Amino acid sequence: MSKKKITRRDFVKTVAAGAAGAAFAMPAASYRRIIGSNDRVRVGIVGFSDRARNSLIPAMQNYAQTFNFEFVAVSDIWSLRRSKGIAFLEESAGRKIAGMRNNEELYDSGMVDAVIISTADFQHALHCIEAVKAGCDAYVEKPFANTMEDARESLKAVEKSGKIVQIGTQRRSASNYIQANNFIRSGRFGEIVAVDMTWNVNQPGRWRRPQLVAVLRKEDVDWKRFLMNRPYEPWDPRKYIEYRLFWPYSSGIPCQWMVHQIDTVHWFTDLPHPRSVVVNGGLYLWKDGRKNFDTLTAVFDYGPLNNTSGGFQVAYSSRQTNSAGGTKELYFSNGGTLNLETNKITSEGGLTRKMAEAMGLKENLLPEMPIAESGGVETAANTGTDNATYAHMRNWMECVRKRKKPNADIRAGYNHSAALCMTIAAMFTGKRVTFNDTKQEVVIK
Repeated sequence: MSKKKITRRDFVKTVAAGAAGAAFAMPAASYRRIIGSNDRVRVGIVGFSDRARNSLIPAMQNYAQTFNFEFVAVSDIWSLRRSKGIAFLEESAGRKIAGMRNNEELYDSGMVDAVIISTADFQHALHCIEAVKAGCDAYVEKPFANTMEDARESLKAVEKSGKIVQIGTQRRSASNYIQANNFIRSGRFGEIVAVDMTWNVNQPGRWRRPQLVAVLRKEDVDWKRFLMNRPYEPWDPRKYIEYRLFWPYSSGIPCQWMVHQIDTVHWFTDLPHPRSVVVNGGLYLWKDGRKNFDTLTAVFDYGPLNNTSGGFQVAYSSRQTNSAGGTKELYFSNGGTLNLETNKITSEGGLTRKMAEAMGLKENLLPEMPIAESGGVETAANTGTDNATYAHMRNWMECVRKRKKPNADIRAGYNHSAALCMTIAAMFTGKRVTFNDTKQEVVIK
């Protein structure tokens, strides 16, 4: 079986469209009131997705009274989801909610000071541009961007606007990850020599929504607005609902899962992107019309960007066909292991006395302890879903109030986008991929 369902020429052609083909309308509004310390922050939902309904909206509601936030509107280009979003928000918020057919209506109404963006993978950066140009702060779901053109345009727009933008890589607000970051930065862990990451499930229905596809009607959706700056193609309800299975709307595994984990590497090390990426994988089992891989292994080289010496390797693997191995993040130093599944620091794999003395060296073994005991921060029991999401939303809301940098700011989103775009290029071309820091562009070898 060939792993290249998408040719190198097709990939390069799609990416080249990028921001240069931006055929999406921008909001006319460019002014918003300056929020005072006692003013209520009026929030709109951009895209009433499952993620919004199940996690983001409850998280904001949990802190709405603390920070004086309220939901006032929902914008969705599908009439069914728009009406469901209105009903859901009216019940949870206890007030009337305005329904907007698109973001132009939302921003031109002057009703919102901030938005929560939970749309399709490829739309996040583009919707972020709309939000900040309309004068709104934004919480933007991950992945931030899956083309460098979109990432660069959004970075420029956000930095010019001065708006508070939080990217939805919520590990940055989870207490166990914060403690791991502190421990590594303290120097007690030693230099990182390798990282192993996995995200394995056995879910034939992952990202499949056949019942929803069956009720989706073309006349109920603004298909051209959905496509935004992607190349035009005829109406396809699967690509609207199950976009995670189809490039150029998503790359699947890298867009959905890898960015969460690779973002921690950038955070713990202050490295903005890998020096190189190679990828192997394919569509091995779930042959249901999808185009994105169901199995993928990527190897990243990280280290000083101006040379090839030093650094470490990140091995990332993910499959949707067998769940053995689960979701793991293991950081290794010469002295042992930091395990973000068990939330423990151990001497496992460290340099023992016997091995050290044979080479005239000293034993190097990390102390055995929970991550929480390494610096006094309480470890959250639930590290990957709602606990972290709630903490991340709270951080954004507090930063909107105090006008300070959030935990996952625009640079964090831009950096994980660079790693993501490198991975996508390697995935679809089979080539070793590097990055041009001068041009801020992916280089296919």
